[in-house]
Amino acid sequence: MARGWRALKSFASGFFVAVPVTVAFLDRVACIARVEGNSMQPALNPPGAAQDVVLLNRWRARSGQVQRGDVVSLLSPRDPRQKLIKRLIALEGDLVQPLSARRSPLRVPRGHAWVEGDHRGHSFDSNAFGPVPLGLLHAQATHILWPPGRWQKLSREPPSDRGPLGTGGKVSFARDGDYAVTRIQ
Repeated sequence: MARGWRALKSFASGFFVAVPVTVAFLDRVACIARVEGNSMQPALNPPGAAQDVVLLNRWRARSGQVQRGDVVSLLSPRDPRQKLIKRLIALEGDLVQPLSARRSPLRVPRGHAWVEGDHRGHSFDSNAFGPVPLGLLHAQATHILWPPGRWQKLSREPPSDRGPLGTGGKVSFARDGDYAVTRIQ
């Protein structure tokens, strides 16, 4: 009986240490997520393949170590219950051309980023909701973990025709829809 009791105490103490450590690790350092939808094709969820599962590095996003070209996970600015996965196209101060031909180039405001899906026209991204606050970014996707045939490190290369236009020019602040932007004059 004493041996069984010691085994139970040992299990319980290990359990009460392992659970908080695991929860803290998943919340602060890294976790995995299944990618849904086709907005990041061909980088993620290519046609005819199983849904990709990616490794999310929370530490890099929380410490501000994301760079242009990174694939990031963020909370939707329109619905905070929804998580999106997009490519970081431009950071604060960068000049970017929205995909709509009717919109002029804009400078990404301080504390914001411009994100887009790789599959142009099939993505709910900054072209629809504008620059996103950096605080909505919660992780950087670094590797495809599943399916096994697609295991790889994610590339930082955005589509060749997307990226910031530059960082110079005379600017002015204006309101455009639901967000403040800086327009080139």
